[in-house]
Amino acid sequence: MSVSELIAQKVSSLPDVKQVEVLDFVESLLREAELEYDTKMWNQFSLDQAMRGLENDGLPEYSLSDMKERWQ
Repeated sequence: MSVSELIAQKVSSLPDVKQVEVLDFVESLLREAELEYDTKMWNQFSLDQAMRGLENDGLPEYSLSDMKERWQ
């Protein structure tokens, strides 16, 4: 039996008032997942826009070892 089938079976045994609570909870989880997805998409879009055009800026490329600073 799949998880969704188990959930449906258990929810159907609840009184209607509790089923409404479960539905509200599931809807809040869906909104949260959608918000997380939107946030990730906007973060990537923002990064892409910030870096746009820098690949051809004519500045020298630095490696990670070039950027490390040693303290003595």
